[in-house]
Amino acid sequence: MTPGKAYLTSEEIRTLSQRSDAWGLALVAHAWALILGSVWLFTLWPNPLTFVLAMIVIGSRQLGLAILMHEAAHNALFRTRAWNEWAGAWLCGRPILADLASYRHYHLMHHRHTQTDKDPDLKLSAPFPTTRASLRRKLIRDLTGQTGIRQRAAQIAFAFRLAGETEGVSSQDLAQAFSGPVLGKALIVNAVLFALFWALFGWWTWFAFWLLPLLTWFQLVLRVRNIAEHGAVEKSEDPLRNTRTTLAGPLERLLVAPYWVNYHLEHHLVMHVPAYRLPMLHRMLRDKGLGERMTQANGYLDVLRQASARG
Repeated sequence: MTPGKAYLTSEEIRTLSQRSDAWGLALVAHAWALILGSVWLFTLWPNPLTFVLAMIVIGSRQLGLAILMHEAAHNALFRTRAWNEWAGAWLCGRPILADLASYRHYHLMHHRHTQTDKDPDLKLSAPFPTTRASLRRKLIRDLTGQTGIRQRAAQIAFAFRLAGETEGVSSQDLAQAFSGPVLGKALIVNAVLFALFWALFGWWTWFAFWLLPLLTWFQLVLRVRNIAEHGAVEKSEDPLRNTRTTLAGPLERLLVAPYWVNYHLEHHLVMHVPAYRLPMLHRMLRDKGLGERMTQANGYLDVLRQASARG
């Protein structure tokens, strides 16, 4: 589960793995500040441009909340497990209708069996590379809300199905599904968000600046992130070849790849390293002469070109 031991000393791993409550609090606060700040910006200058900009930034920060939940699943967001559990569930996962406990179980299987037949994420990466037309259709379905509506409807359906049994439900479905009580907690959090948006900006803003981005831009960048991490890479057990790091610029980090999620190869090498130390880990690996062996892309447009290179 820690393939980075082949390239790093125990002391290097120990140094990289130190957690910080201050960092965890700052990252969660940053995500929510950008979300609320984007709506505030629209209320100051209401026009189509600021509406679209707010939608895009909020959708990317919803992905940011998913990434911070992922950090909490690895107990890397805060120093203490209790803080990781509480903040990962209530401040990061449930607002975007995700369940920390189910996700952790599913995600650790992915780490254990990366790019093998037992990898629960394999069906996300297996279709790539595909054709440009196929990729275009997928991205259009995401951006127009078709994917989001279908997935949210499936989550609600699973909530009732899982109330009795989980037989026949795949691990990937479980990661996206809800039991009845979990769905109830997610609805409570969103009811609080609805009240907050109403109090600050107006009753309709939750629909326009939370639900709409969640069904559209969030789905788009979530797919791009999934493709970047394991799409069109080697199907092997070599941790430097079966996972990709994407060298993202400032605009990509704002709109597509928040909170260092682009350093995915480094994350797979030592999964409990906090996200803000992944750039340091990347530099250490390059200094050790591993840069040429590592699977990398020069930005997300490069990723999409590689992912649509068939035909």
